[in-house]
Amino acid sequence: MRHTIHKSTLILLFLFIFLQGCASTQQRRDVEQSGFLGDYSQFEEGGGDKALLFNINPTADWASYSKVMLDPVTVWKDEQTKDVAPEDLQKLADFFYAKIYEELGKDYTMVQQPGLGVMRAAIAITEAEASAPTMDTITSIVPQLRILTGIKGLVVGGKPGFVGSASLEGKLTDSVSGTTLIEVVDRRGGTKNLSGVTSEWNDVERAYVFWAEKLRWRLCTQRGEENCVEPEE
Repeated sequence: MRHTIHKSTLILLFLFIFLQGCASTQQRRDVEQSGFLGDYSQFEEGGGDKALLFNINPTADWASYSKVMLDPVTVWKDEQTKDVAPEDLQKLADFFYAKIYEELGKDYTMVQQPGLGVMRAAIAITEAEASAPTMDTITSIVPQLRILTGIKGLVVGGKPGFVGSASLEGKLTDSVSGTTLIEVVDRRGGTKNLSGVTSEWNDVERAYVFWAEKLRWRLCTQRGEENCVEPEE
């Protein structure tokens, strides 16, 4: 009997793994300010379709910008990233840069120099926490273990146990004057939807993909267009 139950559990596990699509992420309830953006006194609390913290220039002429100068994604080294291997941080920064470049390149001409009609984008990774793929998968499938993670206090800041999480700070400025157009601080993490099944950085990378798509959508709405497609959570 024990052998039959064990075999059935394994079959169920593999079915869940192979039938599951891309792992989803969700916005967290709070985020720490890293210092990358300097002055946070003008920021508003957001959430939902907005970043957790944001500051937007109400007089910005968004339609006047047709080009983007994207700085390399940097890592703000503090308590949230200090224990991550440098090579992992570099891979994450490169991955995030590529996704942002890809999304913005659909609507803007990507350039290397400042100029008229050019927005400058600066993004920093301020948290990168890997998931524990095996335990994440097990607790996603076995409800009893999911409850256990809560008992042990592994649900912190709205983040379920064993999943990954990511935070960013970013800003768009006029590349000539340096005038701030928008600044954001946000945090996302994996869900218990079989996130991080194959890679410890899957949750973090999915957050980066979402943010890149969300940035494109946000700029589309700021330009006043009607065909903007908001990415799904």
